[in-house]
Amino acid sequence: MSKIRMNTELRNKLFNKIKHTFESEDTQEREAYLQAREFVNEKYVMASQLAKQVVERSYPVEDVATLRTFKKKYGQPCDVVAKDKCFYFALSEDLDDEGQQTETKSHFDFGLFGNLNGSEYSSEDGKKFAVAYYREELKAKDLNPDIFAQQNENKDNPHKTKNVDECMKALGYSNHNDDGIGMNKTFNAPYYLDVIGTSYCRSRAIACTKNEYEQFQTWRLAKSNLVVNHQKWIDTIVKQCDQLKIGLKAYRYLSEGIELATELGIQVDEAELIRTNSTGLTIYNPSNLASMIKGMKNKHQSREAKILARKQYEKTVN
Repeated sequence: MSKIRMNTELRNKLFNKIKHTFESEDTQEREAYLQAREFVNEKYVMASQLAKQVVERSYPVEDVATLRTFKKKYGQPCDVVAKDKCFYFALSEDLDDEGQQTETKSHFDFGLFGNLNGSEYSSEDGKKFAVAYYREELKAKDLNPDIFAQQNENKDNPHKTKNVDECMKALGYSNHNDDGIGMNKTFNAPYYLDVIGTSYCRSRAIACTKNEYEQFQTWRLAKSNLVVNHQKWIDTIVKQCDQLKIGLKAYRYLSEGIELATELGIQVDEAELIRTNSTGLTIYNPSNLASMIKGMKNKHQSREAKILARKQYEKTVN
């Protein structure tokens, strides 16, 4: 029997199998990514507890309860209590040259898509954090949470836009200033706190100490580090896959691709690859190919054979 020739479908199957192994390998880059995600979880617990202390120091629970009582009694004019998950925390610094006290403040957003640079406006960074954090959940939905990392040096294009939009939809992202649905809403729920004043958070900077401010910065930096480590890990996979594509494209026979996989320590069943091919064994197995070709022929059928076939058909449907 002749060797099985490569085709696009077989190349893709081999590529995806080997790529999956690359993504599952216990490498330093993958471990750094996983550790960064665990660190984010730890810092979220710390920062959210600290935020509760700082916010309730400025907006005591008793005052919030009183204002809610007034709202219930007097209605809209006393509707001044709201829940929020992002805050301007302000640190009073030393006096400047003119004797005025300086202030350092920044926007800290506890939401899944919260900005990572202190701005109150949304950006791609928040989306990068979200897909890095929920990578496994998105992969399980056959989506591509690595799209930002893979397209890091590329401008927006239809392929990137399509994959980003699919991930955002699965995460429950909303273009409006709300929680959307699904994972987004679930993630954000624990981080809401009561604040007094329904205007934008920029207008109600909340005082905190230097130590508290630095802890909030550490938490936000942990989110940025997750994005950075996700990028580094995916960079290594992209480089490997680029070489893999070149090699598979050059191979003429399936056996060469299987030999490559074996050299990489990946076991590939040739029969399984062929059996799951869209055309199946029909193309490569002589007896199956012969049967398929014979079935394509226009054969003369006698009147008696047609009557018998009709009777057999009627028995099956009655």
